[in-house]
Amino acid sequence: MAIIHRTTLTPSKTELLSAWLPSRPWYRGTDRNPELVKAGGFRLDDPAGEVGIEFMVVVHVEGEQAVAYHAPLTYRGSPLDDAQDALIGTTEHGVLGRRWVYDGTRDPVLVAQLSALLHGTAVPQAQSVNDTPDPTVLIEPLAGADGASPGFMASDDAACTVLSTGGTGALAVRVHRVLQPVTGASVLPPGSVTATWRLAGDAQLRGVFITTGPA
Repeated sequence: MAIIHRTTLTPSKTELLSAWLPSRPWYRGTDRNPELVKAGGFRLDDPAGEVGIEFMVVVHVEGEQAVAYHAPLTYRGSPLDDAQDALIGTTEHGVLGRRWVYDGTRDPVLVAQLSALLHGTAVPQAQSVNDTPDPTVLIEPLAGADGASPGFMASDDAACTVLSTGGTGALAVRVHRVLQPVTGASVLPPGSVTATWRLAGDAQLRGVFITTGPA
């Protein structure tokens, strides 16, 4: 179980993301140092208790357009081997000291727990409360056993990060980076995750965070 500490982060998560996000192919703004607002998300537990795992939503308002971005993050107490390109930055945690913050789609611990979530064997946790499942995260689970593999490939396009283990019959997991609200009783395929975030004025929206399909 992850322990959430009520303390400071310097720089903050949104400050780290503000410097990193404009370099991503799915960034929709023109501001090279966007002012981001944390708007929602959820966590997963690392069974080993070593790595923090968060699926964070930040909103950027530019002109009349508000865009919600989905940023899976991992927090580590030491650098991840061979993952310099995935490093978003480092931050000083008021309790834990220096933390290395990574794009979680390149971190094997997050990918393994995401696979467990999609197979119904991991429970989404509240973003800011210890040991509390988040019932607003809805999963359409994949059939069969959790087939998490230590080897995976991650690639980005203009809207998603695609995770694939390759091979015949393999599935690709699409991590949706730009969130779009869904309305009504949308029917989603197995291997889908929807969750909520909030805009200014406390309006709550639901969107598709994850989908799964043929590689």
